[in-house]
Amino acid sequence: MNLVPSHVKGLIFDCDGTVADTMPLHYRAWVAVLNEHNADFPEAMFYEMAGMPTRTIIELLNQRHGYNINYVEAAGRKEEVFLNSLHEVLPIEPIATVVREYAGKLPMAVATGGTRAICEKTLHFLGLKEHFDAIVTADDVKHGKPAPDIFLEAARRINVEPVHCLAFEDADLGLESARAAGMEVVDIRPLRKP
Repeated sequence: MNLVPSHVKGLIFDCDGTVADTMPLHYRAWVAVLNEHNADFPEAMFYEMAGMPTRTIIELLNQRHGYNINYVEAAGRKEEVFLNSLHEVLPIEPIATVVREYAGKLPMAVATGGTRAICEKTLHFLGLKEHFDAIVTADDVKHGKPAPDIFLEAARRINVEPVHCLAFEDADLGLESARAAGMEVVDIRPLRKP
């Protein structure tokens, strides 16, 4: 199955849930940290917010539920809990195969709502980090997903016009973001094993 049309000149990938099967581990880390604050985070809400920066998620939880969770403290603790489970991360193989197949043939970037530290460690653990020419995180842009900023910045960093990029995503907000950037998109959810 060839997912990359011949006219595409650059590839941009989300990380969590697209290249790496990390979403269950991220949810587990969120639950552990929020339990420390007697806060609830329903799984459906977690997946609804997939792709949002950590700061935005905490702000929304504080607003919606009247919590008073400190962003810096909670984000650091969540990262620590997640990194302790990094050894459990597996690639999403159909997408990892695309990354390996096009390494050195097309410029490639990651556009993630996650942090640079977690993204780089995840990609390194999977042996895929060296295939990417750029990694753009929520910290690199003013507006996170669903705004197009992160995909536009990724295209700029690999020096490919957005209209010539193909984006791979697993979340509604990310798909919206890539489309708003003018890119063709592949919703990878049907490619994942059940």
